[in-house]
Amino acid sequence: MAQALARIKPARIGLPAPAQAVGVPLSRRQKAAIIVRLMLSEGTPIPIAGLPEGLQAELAQQIGRMRLVDRDTLQHVVAEFMAELEQVGLSFPGGLEGALAMMDGHLSTATASRLRRTIGLRPDADPWDRITALPPETLHPVLEEESTEIAAVLLSKLPVQKAATLLGKLPGEKARRVAFAMSHTGNVDPQTVRRIGVSLLTQFDNLPARAFDIGPVERVGAILNVSPELTREDVLRGLEEADAGFAERVRRAIFTFAHLPQRLLPRDVPKLTRAVDQPTLVTALAGAQTQTDRLAAAEFILANISQRMAQALREEIAERGKVKDKDAEAAMNQIVSAVRRLEADRELTLIADEEEE
Repeated sequence: MAQALARIKPARIGLPAPAQAVGVPLSRRQKAAIIVRLMLSEGTPIPIAGLPEGLQAELAQQIGRMRLVDRDTLQHVVAEFMAELEQVGLSFPGGLEGALAMMDGHLSTATASRLRRTIGLRPDADPWDRITALPPETLHPVLEEESTEIAAVLLSKLPVQKAATLLGKLPGEKARRVAFAMSHTGNVDPQTVRRIGVSLLTQFDNLPARAFDIGPVERVGAILNVSPELTREDVLRGLEEADAGFAERVRRAIFTFAHLPQRLLPRDVPKLTRAVDQPTLVTALAGAQTQTDRLAAAEFILANISQRMAQALREEIAERGKVKDKDAEAAMNQIVSAVRRLEADRELTLIADEEEE
């Protein structure tokens, strides 16, 4: 801002008739109005919207009351303003919300939640700023529990991509009702939308702190993914005896080498082969030759790479001969881990399991 003001020449900012003189004291509000008016006339963006609504209103009213300012007064105000800027050594975010954003990761979860509850109740705070920043997995449980009308308002306030993700997670009938209810949100007044936001924000802030980033199904599934097959099947049998529903969800969360043809797009196979070193790939493919359930996965890989590379791999597989089950399983687990890494890096997208859909 200081550089922008320094580039402004007096001849460009002079006004024909004086309304204020240097000798006439100006209030800080009037000086602020002059600076804002000058910056706007030069096309310099000013984040006025970031100010509290009360200050925005006062500034607009002050600009509306003023008329003409002579050149000397204008130059005097600009010089004073630039001098104040040059004296600034450190700036703070302004407001508790800005402080929390700056200290994110340095405050305890309990302290941050308590302070955020305070922000949500302030009359000049917009609760939707925080709600729209929440991840879909946090929004989804509340979206499922809320009424159709509230869910429609929530989705209407979210970014399109995030709203689409959440709508896809709702049961079909509720998703249709929510989508229809969104057509009636056009006449909802801003205060009602804000009250809904405050109510939702209170719910999110009252959610108990989670010790784990992912749910128990995903955690157990991730562990069993890289466990030996005998261990995996033994654990799943035990889970089925204790809780058949949980065991079924874990089975759906498991992704092994044998699942590659059902879950990996053919076009993504070359990415996978580049992400795994060749000895590991050969070991996994050679080990799959004697296992019916995994042979299809090996053939799927060989069928979706170049013929030259596939032939070279087949020759190496033949030379390698029989592979110990332990070595084959370790190599297959490395391939599965590579798929997960590529998915996390958004290099590929796994096909949704039919049962999950």
